[in-house]
Amino acid sequence: MLIKTDFKLELLKDLSKYENRVFAERNARFFQTQRGGYGEGDLFLGIRVQQQRFIATKYCRNITLENTEELLQHNIHEVRFVALLILIEIYKKANSSLKFNVMKMYLRNFGYVNNWDLVDLSAPHIPGHYWYENSLKDLWGYAKSGNLWKERTAIVSTFYFIKHGRFAETFELLKLSLSHKHDLIHKASGWMLREIGKIDIKSLVLFLDKYSRFMPRKMLRCSIEKLSTERKEYYLKK
Repeated sequence: MLIKTDFKLELLKDLSKYENRVFAERNARFFQTQRGGYGEGDLFLGIRVQQQRFIATKYCRNITLENTEELLQHNIHEVRFVALLILIEIYKKANSSLKFNVMKMYLRNFGYVNNWDLVDLSAPHIPGHYWYENSLKDLWGYAKSGNLWKERTAIVSTFYFIKHGRFAETFELLKLSLSHKHDLIHKASGWMLREIGKIDIKSLVLFLDKYSRFMPRKMLRCSIEKLSTERKEYYLKK
């Protein structure tokens, strides 16, 4: 695909039309951009997700993988979010060869996928699908990396596995999460466990019966959200 050289400037100009300083300040606090926060130093324009999706849809049909990579390396959070939206669409429509190239690009730029919303947006659709169809080596490498965003990516990527009725990898990752110290891993783990329960309640209950007493509180609370009041109380008091 050919693309005008001023493409990036056009997209950034369109995106900046939705800039809102009030939302930008709120997002900076919400995504913990303060010193010592998990999103330290990140920059926001304060653009709503719906508006970011609109921009991604507008540009995704005529963009190259190289241009998308440039956007993914931008210092503004919303630009990276838009880049990932576009990358997901490229991946969905790609043949196996292009999917491989998209996955390689995603992994080599993973340092820019540096907050939970960016991870949660992309993990099931790109690495989740790719790992499901191919080798799991990188999945386990991310899970044991000691990097918060790689570890969350490993867990959330298995959302794709779960939707296809495959739970084994998720359960192995959940066992690793039991001793993890960060609540962003606890929340993601509880979320995946809850998703398993939507498909197979017996599998959820079996895991809870065995591990609920060892689960971090946030992980447990998230995992039991869809259970009956009686079952919730049972596991919370166990």
